[in-house]
Amino acid sequence: MPDRTNDFGKYGAQGIKVYEAVARQLDDLADFITSPVTTRRGLMARLHYLTRTPHARAAAHDAGLTVTDRTLKAWLAGTRTPTRQNLARVEAAYRTVRRHNVARYLLARLNRAGRGTRVEIHPLNQSGVRTAHQRVVEFRTLNIRHWEAIIDAWSTGDDQALDDAWIEQIVDLGSQWGQYEYVTNIGFAA
Repeated sequence: MPDRTNDFGKYGAQGIKVYEAVARQLDDLADFITSPVTTRRGLMARLHYLTRTPHARAAAHDAGLTVTDRTLKAWLAGTRTPTRQNLARVEAAYRTVRRHNVARYLLARLNRAGRGTRVEIHPLNQSGVRTAHQRVVEFRTLNIRHWEAIIDAWSTGDDQALDDAWIEQIVDLGSQWGQYEYVTNIGFAA
């Protein structure tokens, strides 16, 4: 089996780590609130999501939103606005709680009762690489049937575990799996 890439981009190739592309696609499937947290609408939507039940409040607190109830009420009433750091904390807590809440649903949709989900792997961009240094890396499709480790790592935000879980799934590509450590995009639907 090939080793991991040590010096990516040395000859001008462009792409992102495959686990980042997988996390981005899963985030798209999680259907986050589209209004930015910096707008009143986006902030209110996130705060309502994080404070609507005692369970949601506890999850938000565990995710790092540790402000007093008085401050939360003032934000919800619009009498005070959060600082930039608190906006970042609200966004991070919202994403963490949302990932946790949709993980079980996404897992069921992606596993599809053992049938799995077809994944499109778009290879890295070699347009900046001289012809002598380019290699043949084609568009690939792969059916992944076991998403448990991938979804678990994504929902907890563990990048290393997500990378390891993804590599474990794409070794089905045989000796070519190392060519897809960096990609331009990963596509799948649930």
